[in-house]
Amino acid sequence: MLILHKISKLSESRSVWLLLFASTFGLEIAALYFQYFMELRPCIMCIYQRTAVFGIMFSTLPVVLLNNLLTRALAYFGWGISAIWGFLIAVEHVDIQTASNPFFASCEIVPNFPSWLPLHEWLPNIFAATGDC
Repeated sequence: MLILHKISKLSESRSVWLLLFASTFGLEIAALYFQYFMELRPCIMCIYQRTAVFGIMFSTLPVVLLNNLLTRALAYFGWGISAIWGFLIAVEHVDIQTASNPFFASCEIVPNFPSWLPLHEWLPNIFAATGDC
């Protein structure tokens, strides 16, 4: 029981949330390095997964700025939604890549972001899909 109490107390530490922010930031930097220096062009599913990682990263900011019960609850909610959405996109991406008939398994060409948040138009260097699935 003592170990569970210590684990639950970890979430109250700002440094743990900073570590989560730093790790997701590192993943985003790695993705941009792969895209621009290794010339691995991302497909739309890669862009959606990148967006989910950004969701996790930005959900940590309220706790980093002001650590209390409400901001931790908001961070957990954003983290959970982004992680579940990223997982579902990753499963779909693997299904596309391992399809028995790849001719019929493809992904979209243009990102399907909401009309009120066209990330691929606002930040095309980060959110534009230039590769194929």
